[in-house]
Amino acid sequence: MQLLVFRIVYPLLWLISKLPFPVFYKVSDAVFFLVYHIIGYRKKVVTENLQLVFPEKPSEEINRIRKKFYHHMCDMFLEMIKSISISNEELKRRFVFTNIEEIHRLRKMNKSIILMCGHYASYEWMNALQLYGINYRGFGIYKKVKNPYFDKLAKDIRGRYDGVLIPTVEATKTITANEKNGIRGVYGMVADQSPKIERAKYWMDFLSIKVPVYTGSEKLAKDLDMAVVYLQVKKLKRGFYEASFVTISDNPKEEPEFKITKTFFEHLEKQIKSSPQFYLWTHKRWKHRFLNTNNKAIVID
Repeated sequence: MQLLVFRIVYPLLWLISKLPFPVFYKVSDAVFFLVYHIIGYRKKVVTENLQLVFPEKPSEEINRIRKKFYHHMCDMFLEMIKSISISNEELKRRFVFTNIEEIHRLRKMNKSIILMCGHYASYEWMNALQLYGINYRGFGIYKKVKNPYFDKLAKDIRGRYDGVLIPTVEATKTITANEKNGIRGVYGMVADQSPKIERAKYWMDFLSIKVPVYTGSEKLAKDLDMAVVYLQVKKLKRGFYEASFVTISDNPKEEPEFKITKTFFEHLEKQIKSSPQFYLWTHKRWKHRFLNTNNKAIVID
């Protein structure tokens, strides 16, 4: 059944990826109409998240942000499909890195890099980094796709740029082995998910709400002496992004506990407050949080 689904869906994805960009974004507009107006995909979750984070904003503004977000989300999903066939030249033109010299500086220090990303703007086209001759192997930490054929497709897309996907459950073991064998790499990690409550080791204020946060990136950096960099991505206009490297620490062993994690969230929070429509509001980031009234952690289903 999984193979049948893949054989039915993949040709459609391939055809969409081949569309010229003006037509391609017309398809995204059609998907937006379906997702937002007809299906209403997670509209309640998005609305509640926005109201929770921005209690001072009137409902009209919340609705405007919500609608802009869904437009962006559909674009980002379609752009992931575009990765199947986009040319190297087009990818590099649409996802520009502004300060690649910072990566070269860290490479001269012979350090691997943990590239901390948020669910903000887009990270789907960050493979363009491999087109800049950075002399690093690129790795992406990801949640394995249940359908093995689509999982292989995701790996093949990354493989076009000499990138490798590492399942989250294998990340620590694989990265540690690479470091011991002298394989230096850039490891992209989307680091703003909500951890399981029983695994929460650190709580902090994120957008004025106290939540548990993952600290795995910081722990790896400290244990293996890896530089930590925040990938600050801005959406300039439809289909065009600009990414900058903001080094959090190139000597993580000397950083106070949790400072790296806290700095990452501070950078991300600043971007969200500036342009909230580009954050992924559909995921339940605040499903675990402390209530101000009784200081107890609660789970929002």
